[in-house]
Amino acid sequence: MTAHTLETPAADIVYDVRGPAPAESPRPPLLMIGQPMTAEGFDTLASYFADRTVVTYDPRGLGRSVRKDGREDHVPALQAADVHAVIQALGAGPVEVFGSSGGAVAGFALVTAHPKDVTTFVAHEPPLVESLPDAAAAERAGQAMRDAYQAKGFGAGMAAFIAMTSWQGEFTDAYFALPPADPVQFGLPTDDDGRRDDPLLSDRSLAVSTYRLDVEALAAVPTRIVVAVGEETGEVFTGRTALGTAKRLGQEATVFPSHHGGFLGGEFGYAGRPEAFAKKLREVLED
Repeated sequence: MTAHTLETPAADIVYDVRGPAPAESPRPPLLMIGQPMTAEGFDTLASYFADRTVVTYDPRGLGRSVRKDGREDHVPALQAADVHAVIQALGAGPVEVFGSSGGAVAGFALVTAHPKDVTTFVAHEPPLVESLPDAAAAERAGQAMRDAYQAKGFGAGMAAFIAMTSWQGEFTDAYFALPPADPVQFGLPTDDDGRRDDPLLSDRSLAVSTYRLDVEALAAVPTRIVVAVGEETGEVFTGRTALGTAKRLGQEATVFPSHHGGFLGGEFGYAGRPEAFAKKLREVLED
């Protein structure tokens, strides 16, 4: 693996190239993108694609990619511009893209703005609120999570996030009647460190979940788009958004092994079934 830094006026984007050089790869480069997850989250998954060029990166303002634009928000259109710049730097386009969670949203922005960049795009559980029948209630639940973070810090915010993202089905009155999630229940800290810059719990990534698909534009692009959902995800938030997104695009979601983090090994203590996940991803890309 080699690390590279792409210097732009707005940010220095750090990306990693694994496996053979693009010119020697049997298939186009495979980009794996997340948000707010950075490149190391794909270490295990990338290891199952050692036969081809795999590119991972740290989104602008996260991990090793330093911002120079004076902004703190995470916007899919800007992330798409950065990924487009990385693809150009590789000099080996068009590419294949696997985007998970917020990375899937950035992938939709990329395909919309630069459709010739990508041959196949696999969007794994994009957290798009607009795809839900209870979108207004989901926005309310998200705001309550951010309010908990702003009021009491990381532990309270993350507990509220876990409670929100593990709720089965639509956000009903029963959900909003629940007492505040207890950080202790999830082994989270109760002390407040005073920080309010977490990209997942603050409003800095609000543009990700509220991103609006240009369905008409996506229907016209040459890119093959596959929306993926984990077989274990069930009726929680990201499972429902994946199914809703697929429906909006006129397709059925493709079922992948495991859960929202199904491609993870031991990176964050939330392991999925990465070998089975990689096998399914390979099958989809080569279909």
